[in-house]
Amino acid sequence: MPEPGPRMNGFSLGELCWLFCCPPCPSRIAAKLAFLPPEPTYTVLAPEQRGPGAPAPASAAAAAATAAAQPAPQQPEEGAGSGPGACSLHLSERADWQYSQRELDAVEVFFSRTARDNRLGCMFVRCAPSSRYTLLFSHGNAVDLGQMCSFYIGLGSRINCNIFSYDYSGYGVSSGKPSEKNLYADIDAAWQALRTR
Repeated sequence: MPEPGPRMNGFSLGELCWLFCCPPCPSRIAAKLAFLPPEPTYTVLAPEQRGPGAPAPASAAAAAATAAAQPAPQQPEEGAGSGPGACSLHLSERADWQYSQRELDAVEVFFSRTARDNRLGCMFVRCAPSSRYTLLFSHGNAVDLGQMCSFYIGLGSRINCNIFSYDYSGYGVSSGKPSEKNLYADIDAAWQALRTR
């Protein structure tokens, strides 16, 4: 630890240099300050993980209770969820779901792979089935897709378009660690998934 010296807002000059300059890599400094992934507020299950013929839970609260009662499942592979209802979204209580099961059924979740070999959790929200437009939405920091899901439905309904979003590496069910390089790979993979699905 650095030696004590004059204090600025409770920190010595040596402590500030140690915090921001060691190691002296701008991307590491940015990673220390910029990325705040929350605890995941959702899980994604493939049909075989729900059990044969098991219906999706009737509400977000039931989905959270079902997910909490089951052991942590293996995540579905990339491309899972290409058919309607192939993967299911299970929200925790912290996701603050504000809509009915009908709206939850309009949410498609799946995985994509980035150029940096991270698995990216993706969400397509069909808010306006007759819409010609889909908005690619990159959510803010310190939230994940589970927390944003209700917002996407409200936004898409108001502006009459569908919403496609994704979780950054290290957020939600996405693998990897949050970093600037991963962020660039994440948006590229999201764009490719949106164009090709």
